[in-house]
Amino acid sequence: MKFINYVKDKIWYVILFIVSLAFILLMLAAFKTKIELTIAILLVITIFFITSILIDFFKKKDFYNNLLSSIRNLDKAYLVLETLDKPNFYEGKILYQALYEINKSMNENVKNLKLQVDDFKEYVEMWIHEVKIPISSLVLMQHNHKDKFSKDQIRQIKRIENYVEQILYYVRQETAEKDYLITDVSLNKRVNKVLLKNKDDILENKINLIVDTLSYDVSTDSKWLEFIINQIINNSIKYKRNVKNSFIKIYVIENNDKLDLIIEDNGIGIKESDLPMVFKKSFTGHNGRIKSKSTGMGLFIVKSLCDKLGHKINVESKEKEYTKVIITFSKNHYYDVVK
Repeated sequence: MKFINYVKDKIWYVILFIVSLAFILLMLAAFKTKIELTIAILLVITIFFITSILIDFFKKKDFYNNLLSSIRNLDKAYLVLETLDKPNFYEGKILYQALYEINKSMNENVKNLKLQVDDFKEYVEMWIHEVKIPISSLVLMQHNHKDKFSKDQIRQIKRIENYVEQILYYVRQETAEKDYLITDVSLNKRVNKVLLKNKDDILENKINLIVDTLSYDVSTDSKWLEFIINQIINNSIKYKRNVKNSFIKIYVIENNDKLDLIIEDNGIGIKESDLPMVFKKSFTGHNGRIKSKSTGMGLFIVKSLCDKLGHKINVESKEKEYTKVIITFSKNHYYDVVK
């Protein structure tokens, strides 16, 4: 709060004061008051006016400066009321009460919206669980009666299954902590389970699998880890190159206090300009224009889940050469079961 701006706002008070001084001067002259007394009276009135202006300015300055500073420095500006002392001047009390009422109204609206969102999420989760039953039946029928299903039908069933699973995890990601069950999980078992799930697509696309010894247990949630690995494997299959030696290689590298699970392929790769954006929500990039089926949600959800699990994830790639997805477990998240 600047004094010059404060004075500009009080300009009519200043003008009125000057007019009043002129009127008093005329009155004193009319009564033939001595010049010394006239000057003294005008000086006292002026001092009282300036003093009252300064007192009012500094009293308001502290409150408004604190208000503006709190708004600038707070991550959540709507909590500004919690940082303010109740002002001792009338205008400030009105503003403080207005902020209180606005804050109260906002909290009520946020609470109602949260209830609506929670209800919607609950309904979506319930719907997904219900729709997974006929999908599971279709998958089972397809496995037991492959001769009655065309390759395109099998592919479409798998796509539906993957998309339903993806939307379930997307809905849950904000409250994923409630669905956590952190245990010692065998990397070997989880990777093999995902590969078994995708074996038909891997065989159909003539992709060579290279799986090194994964003799480590990691502290994580088995269900979330399977989803993460499955999304990465699906991307490797989806973005394969039409070459004879297509491969997906899965291996681990132990380095000091961390363990890297690496899923590498020699697919179409990712443009260098797209790499910083691959974990952004709905980002499809250059490859998304090549593959119209891309939603840009898979890696976004994967990154969110890794963050919540305390694992790091990174992507290295060179266009038309390779892509590496690296999931990093810190030392307290894994141990070598061989030792």
